[in-house]
Amino acid sequence: MNIVVLVKQVPDSGAERNLRTDDNTVDRGSASNVINEMDEYAIEEALRIQEAHGGEVTILTMGPSGAAESIRKALSMGPDKAVHVVDDALHGSCALATSKVLAAALGTLNADLVLCGAESTDGRVQVLPHMLAERLGVAALTGARKLTIDGSALTIERQTDEGYEVVTAQTPAVVSVWDTINEPRYPSFKGIMAAKKKPVQALSLGDLGVAPSEVGLDGASSAVVEHSKRPPRSGGQKVTDEGEGGVKLVEFLATEKFV
Repeated sequence: MNIVVLVKQVPDSGAERNLRTDDNTVDRGSASNVINEMDEYAIEEALRIQEAHGGEVTILTMGPSGAAESIRKALSMGPDKAVHVVDDALHGSCALATSKVLAAALGTLNADLVLCGAESTDGRVQVLPHMLAERLGVAALTGARKLTIDGSALTIERQTDEGYEVVTAQTPAVVSVWDTINEPRYPSFKGIMAAKKKPVQALSLGDLGVAPSEVGLDGASSAVVEHSKRPPRSGGQKVTDEGEGGVKLVEFLATEKFV
């Protein structure tokens, strides 16, 4: 089975994240960048499928040149090779444009299965798997907490607030996963060293036949108009109970529109 895993480099959610002042996009230059957490679970699932059914695992990333660091880390977990879509014109691309570029790249890879995280920590829109499936004309099995493969038949348990749904489809398909699906492996020293020699193919917009006017800030369907820093957390209000603590508590909750 030919498996492609989508991997995005994002600012570390555990560190301070900022938007640029000139165009209101994510300031990746000043951030500590890492592999999107959910994508690590997608990589692990791809490797488990490869171990059980054979085939090849390819990492596909769209991002600036600095994303090469995350690509190498992804490869150190065990995938065979990677494709990096990199072009200055991609800066500021919205989800629609991103799906167009990734679909064009996937068109060159002949994937049986496309795996990705259910969301990215810098966007959290959860729409890219659906957009990709629509552009590719294949099934979308999203929000998986479990994936079972029987030949060309795919079955997932889609995680919901109430439990799970069972959804089936045939390959080729796009499957997005949550962090409940597995426990990602840590790269071994051998894997880290091997990743340095694994092939990484760089593709530009020209290679994919995508016009620069269709992507980036100029081609975006949405934009951040303005932003401001989150205000510092202020101290809470202390209520001393001198016989009217309950009344004061209800008054406070009413003021904050909780009751």
